[in-house]
Amino acid sequence: MPTRAETLESCRDALTANGFEAFLAPSPQQAAELFFQEILPKLRPQTVSWGDSLTLETTGVLQRLEGRAGIELIKSFEQGVPWREIIERRRRALLSDLFLTGSNAVTGCGQLVNLDMIGNRTAAIAFGPKKVVIFAGRNKLVPDLEGAMARIRHHAAPANAGRHRFATPCATTGHCHDCTSPQRICNNWSVMAKSYPQGRIKVVLIDAELGL
Repeated sequence: MPTRAETLESCRDALTANGFEAFLAPSPQQAAELFFQEILPKLRPQTVSWGDSLTLETTGVLQRLEGRAGIELIKSFEQGVPWREIIERRRRALLSDLFLTGSNAVTGCGQLVNLDMIGNRTAAIAFGPKKVVIFAGRNKLVPDLEGAMARIRHHAAPANAGRHRFATPCATTGHCHDCTSPQRICNNWSVMAKSYPQGRIKVVLIDAELGL
């Protein structure tokens, strides 16, 4: 049976074979150092935005980007901003130089699998921003696509619905009901089988249990 490190390395190799640029980091703090020392200097973005991700928040990357010279942050989750303005910012984020987020699941064969309510995150991962950087903890690793969808529907989605205090059945029961709630968050699936162009999407795999 492979060790945890071997599993992460195998996943990194599978992502690389699929055109992603993949990295390993032993902790959220070292993932942030890798981002600022190796990834960001090569990209030199002028505009940066991000999608909802507890894993990304844990790294502290967003706080360190705040006020950084030469970078405009498109804040699409800012408190106190009218909803229409938030939506416009999320549309602007699709044309950013760099988009940061997490992934609901990463398969052993090197696929990124995500599920969104609105689709701003899944859309940005697939197309729009010039570059995308994904941060994912080891708990997001699953064997295959079937396992990814099961993980998302019966763990990540109910937990996220509960985190946002949405009135969905899964927020109460902890498992998917394939509901018709107005606040349903399971609307937009994204399966990134390959990164095109090659290297556009960069994935930082972190050897820690992070996010949902």
